[in-house]
Amino acid sequence: MTDTQNLLVELFVEELPPKALKKLGEAFAGVLLEQLKERGLANPTSVLTSFASPRRLAAHITEVVSQAADHEVVQKLVPLSVGIKDGKPTDALRKRLAKEGREHLADLWPNAQVGPDKLVVQGDGKAEAIYLRGLAVGQTLGVGLESAIEESLARLPIPKVMTYQLADGWTDVKFVRPAHRLIALHGSTVIGIEVLGLQASNMTEGHRFESSTQAFAIRNADSYEEQMQSQGSVIPSFEARRAEIVGQLAKAAAQVGGGVKAIEDDALLDEVTALVERPNVLTCEFEREFLEVPQECLILTMKANQKYFPLLDANGKLTNKFLVVSNISPADASAVIGGNERVVRPRLADAKFFFDQDRKKTLESRVAGLAKVVYHNKLGTQGERVERVRAIAKVIGAQLGSDTLAAHADRAAHLAKADLVTDMVGEFPELQGTMGRYYALNDGLGQEIADAIEDHYKPRFAGDTLPRSRTGIAVALADKLETLGGLFAIGQLPTGDKDPFALRRHALGIVRMLMEEDLPLSLRELIAESLGLFPQATEQTTVQLTDFIYERLAGSLREQGYSAQEVDAVLALRPQRLGDVAKRLAAVRAFAALPEAPALAAANKRIGNILKKAEGGAVDPHVSEVLLKEPAEQALFASMRDVTPRAGKQFEAGDYTASLQTLAALRAPVDAFFDDVMVLSPGYLSTP
Repeated sequence: MTDTQNLLVELFVEELPPKALKKLGEAFAGVLLEQLKERGLANPTSVLTSFASPRRLAAHITEVVSQAADHEVVQKLVPLSVGIKDGKPTDALRKRLAKEGREHLADLWPNAQVGPDKLVVQGDGKAEAIYLRGLAVGQTLGVGLESAIEESLARLPIPKVMTYQLADGWTDVKFVRPAHRLIALHGSTVIGIEVLGLQASNMTEGHRFESSTQAFAIRNADSYEEQMQSQGSVIPSFEARRAEIVGQLAKAAAQVGGGVKAIEDDALLDEVTALVERPNVLTCEFEREFLEVPQECLILTMKANQKYFPLLDANGKLTNKFLVVSNISPADASAVIGGNERVVRPRLADAKFFFDQDRKKTLESRVAGLAKVVYHNKLGTQGERVERVRAIAKVIGAQLGSDTLAAHADRAAHLAKADLVTDMVGEFPELQGTMGRYYALNDGLGQEIADAIEDHYKPRFAGDTLPRSRTGIAVALADKLETLGGLFAIGQLPTGDKDPFALRRHALGIVRMLMEEDLPLSLRELIAESLGLFPQATEQTTVQLTDFIYERLAGSLREQGYSAQEVDAVLALRPQRLGDVAKRLAAVRAFAALPEAPALAAANKRIGNILKKAEGGAVDPHVSEVLLKEPAEQALFASMRDVTPRAGKQFEAGDYTASLQTLAALRAPVDAFFDDVMVLSPGYLSTP
């Protein structure tokens, strides 16, 4: 009789990569359940609970059977014409049956059945064939679980694996980290399997320092989580541990008072969750003098290097206190707090030193140093790149405003990359642009230039803010256009999911600025301005870059909820002012809702097909009124003279919705025209 119990599998290993732990835990458990279901060992209603801590991957699965049910198998043997000659089995059929250990069935043809084994004839879509039908014995949990775990381990999302030796000193094993214990419990019964050279048991280990005992036995599959917490001092669930950290962070911040809050950073939170087995949040502080350094620098070094959570006041300003998520909970935490404060102090001192040293030189004095920084071996140095960005920015500034705006854009573009050769950005590349803004303010260059220097990288990612001023917009557009133009000119186009230069992000940034700021700029002219700076660019480059940007625009619009049909209708004519695209989409959507829309769309398609048949391939668009004989065509012409000018004025004014609605009045005369006039009669269409 099949025994149904809950299953626990745990792999106890050395410390796993923290940034990958969450995905590793989800993948290990998810694939394991999938594999058990495929083998008939888990039910469709089985519930999965995954566990992942720094030293373990585990899964709890409900409703797992000790042996899968027997099931029918059908196997194609040979075509009927090959297997049977003159009503008797051929040697070919006998050999095929012998391979399956069923040769005795050939002697019983055509009533070839012994027990559940049977030969049948059925079509395979082309011709009839002989099939062997039988009953396969269900796989036992021991056999199925071992192969399911191996498949789960093979499919873990890890770029590299380690090779290490087992205790025998000879056998090599490959896995992300050395594994030391394996639990496989069906209810309270240990399943005798071997994976990664480990024999399954019910033994595991808890917290490295705070477990009540080094190793202990798990009573049954359902007691795992409770025992890990009570005996092992480990919260095994990644999500539960993460929630515990969030709660402790909030509580510790509230105890500091003054409305302070821990900085919100999901990536940092996930990484810290993967570093501790039982979290203990402690409050630390550093000297107030370090707050003279831009808070972005201090926050970055605390988060990236130390995995600390800085505390911000109610106005979002950095305080001199921070939170540490410790993996131990001593009765007296002063030593832990003091140790973390000592560790962070040199990091903050380095940041202060870099900031103080960098301010001794102006951004202007650093520009010359960009001539020594290689941008791309085919595109020159950062210094040469800056000159190209300046040229584009001046043109955009002039088109957006005046000579003053063009001058400001030129100045900001000239200094925008200067912080790349500062000590601070050399240590923290993520701060490029941000430090440029601080140093520009220090140099007395004014808020507009300083903001433009920081903002020229925006938008950096999906949902990021746009530059704050027209100067910033001009430089940001120029920077992205120069990047796209240069890399397309030398053939560095993205392929598949590979986009090492983030060109898709640059294109989307251009699209967002042109659309959301409703800029009076022609995309065609912007592309021409960019590619004109690169002698490698060809006409084909222009086509490729134009297509690339419109493809990003189309994808973005579809993600915003517009249908493919709406997007295609608007982008078919490649509108040059992208700020108009949203209004055009709204007009198409409003027109499609009109009762006249289906008939007019059908008529438009019909007209297109008729014009394709014109002799010479072209038709004179001018109408000779004296040639109009039929009342229906005269009525259509009269309606056109009334409607078209009004629709044209509305279109020129940018009121696309009203323009299309005005044109909808042509439905009745167009329908009458096609009903009453023989359009394709000889000589009806004249060529110019």
